[in-house]
Amino acid sequence: MPLVDYAFADGVARITLADGDRGNAINFESVAALHDAVRSAHRDAARVIVLAAEGRFFSVGGDLGTMAAADDRRVALDDLAEALHRVVSELIRSDAVVVSVVHGTAAGAGFPLAAAGDVVIAAEGAKFSLAYGKVGLSPDGGSSLMVHTLGLHRTLRLALLGDLLTAAEAHAAGLVARVVPADELAATVEEVVAVLAAGSGSANAAAKRLLRRAAAPDPEAALREESLAISAQSVTPDGLEGVAAFLAKRAPSFNA
Repeated sequence: MPLVDYAFADGVARITLADGDRGNAINFESVAALHDAVRSAHRDAARVIVLAAEGRFFSVGGDLGTMAAADDRRVALDDLAEALHRVVSELIRSDAVVVSVVHGTAAGAGFPLAAAGDVVIAAEGAKFSLAYGKVGLSPDGGSSLMVHTLGLHRTLRLALLGDLLTAAEAHAAGLVARVVPADELAATVEEVVAVLAAGSGSANAAAKRLLRRAAAPDPEAALREESLAISAQSVTPDGLEGVAAFLAKRAPSFNA
């Protein structure tokens, strides 16, 4: 089965994380499939991209088992972070309006991936969590870009305390555009997509380009800093301990 499904019709590209049995964990294979889908949306000249997920979660974040099994953990994590960051960069640079649809939990790198959407729609029970500190790692995936939306101290709280952000809190903070009951999520998405698809594609693209440039003039520089930080942290004693503890389902013992 494909890790990512892609469909296109009437100017709307629909990209769905389809590895629901594994929580849509992010690894080299899933990121490659996601990148292919985004590139397909660009080739199809999509005016709207809908980014959604199957299963209980939007995404549980990075596949720590794959990272732990790498011969060179630092290189592997840098490569994986850079691959994901290319996807995030293309989504935020795209002329298409990206609509993220979140149910369940968007954790770790799944959180900033969802936040890469221009319009984020969430089910009432959705939750957002950075969670990197719990495994001894620093945030990546575009986490630093969320400072422009959530504010510095709220983002610091999420990163340092490991707090969960509820859908209602994310809406109050300006990250989420609509919060609806789970059984109304699909219909709400279609209403938003219809509005966007009926609008001026060129005007929407220009608005997105201007506003995103004002918020983050050089997002790729921030993304590269994240890759360097998490890859370096992955081979520190705390990075090694955090991942090992997570995989062993025990509490970590950090020293640094």
